[in-house]
Amino acid sequence: MPKTQTQFVCNECGYTSPKWLGRCPDCGKFNTLIEEAAPPVSTKNPRTMSKVGQSRALPLSQVKYEKYERVSSGISEFDTVLGGGIVRGSLILVGGDPGIGKSTLLTQVAANLSKEHKVLYLSAEESCSQVKLRCERLGIDGDLMLLNETCLDAAEESFSEAEYVVVDSIQAVYTEALSSAAGSVAQVRECASRLMRIAKSRGITFFLVGHVTKEGTLAGPKVLEHIMDTVLYFEGERTESFKILRAVKNRFGSVQEVGVFEMTGEGVKELKDYSELFLSDARGVAAGAVVTPSETGNRCMTVELQTLMTKTAYGLPRRMSLGVDPNRLVVLIAVLEKRCSIPLGGQDVYLNVMGGIRLVEPSADLAVCAALVSAERGAAIDRYTAVFGEVGLTGEVRGVSFAERRVNECLKMGFQRIILPAKNMKAVEKFKGKLELVPVSYVSQMIKALF
Repeated sequence: MPKTQTQFVCNECGYTSPKWLGRCPDCGKFNTLIEEAAPPVSTKNPRTMSKVGQSRALPLSQVKYEKYERVSSGISEFDTVLGGGIVRGSLILVGGDPGIGKSTLLTQVAANLSKEHKVLYLSAEESCSQVKLRCERLGIDGDLMLLNETCLDAAEESFSEAEYVVVDSIQAVYTEALSSAAGSVAQVRECASRLMRIAKSRGITFFLVGHVTKEGTLAGPKVLEHIMDTVLYFEGERTESFKILRAVKNRFGSVQEVGVFEMTGEGVKELKDYSELFLSDARGVAAGAVVTPSETGNRCMTVELQTLMTKTAYGLPRRMSLGVDPNRLVVLIAVLEKRCSIPLGGQDVYLNVMGGIRLVEPSADLAVCAALVSAERGAAIDRYTAVFGEVGLTGEVRGVSFAERRVNECLKMGFQRIILPAKNMKAVEKFKGKLELVPVSYVSQMIKALF
């Protein structure tokens, strides 16, 4: 096989060089030149090529709608995060920390698919005997095909025999077209691009396992996520058995879906009833804890926020948050100090969302403010009270979306009182009499209602 010609391209400005340089001569950035396969030089006349390969644009009315066929993975929580099932011919990337359960989850998915389809498990980090040992531990007995290979060029011949392929992992495979080592930026990008072309041309579905760096991002170039159709993150603490599968990119569904799993000795098990999983027993007893209904995709769940305040020992107080944007926390503290005269300047503030849930929607602003005031005053909030609403810089409480679904979820969970934006009262009028609804227009009114 003749060696493919390579070139080095700058990620910042696109400068091309035949050899590697530590600093780009064009833009002046360091360590931005990455090895790539050089495009083949064509000997054809450009005028002839433009006439032969010319594409014709079509109006929107003449474009045929392509219906995507979805296949169940046998795990309903996994299908929910994907948007209703696996789309054939797509690329699905599952990222997470080492030992979080990515290989275990995809092994179970591959075993379920192998009952009716041809599935290939390409193990580049483990031997076939190790994969078989894991399958025996999980109680898997099917027609799952195993292949231990790190060279993508040699493994490509086996792809034609399968409908679904699991690549474990994308950082461990390489192609001989590039001289760089496996796991490098160039290798990861080239291997992912080749798998994308195979998936779209042959209709094969690929599941790729991706490692996560210390910063919490996928190892390799950011273009790896751009190539994928779906990017999933498997999150959770090692000391806890509960894991969360989150979609951060999905071309065939919502990116707000969340799946909850439990790690057991028999593998990863889905949790369909997790209503009280993100609520603690200290709710209503300890100060600084409040519950808010969070909307994630097609479901709504009640999540508990906990806040701790201590007197700062340094000149600059610390603001740390887990599950909420730290910049958002700083803004809400400033609103409470300026609009409500709550003294928080000399306090270290620590905010945590129970269960590892990430609240990215602004509807949790009012609940964060309630938790901060509760911790500052040392007064606990009633365990049957929920709070939601968006807070502006003027201290006003703005309306949020899906207010009816949020109130309905709180009603099912047994809550008796809900503090919500006044602009959402028309949408939840049918719940009057079933529980107490307290509309507020400013943060100061919320503080008076709670304390």
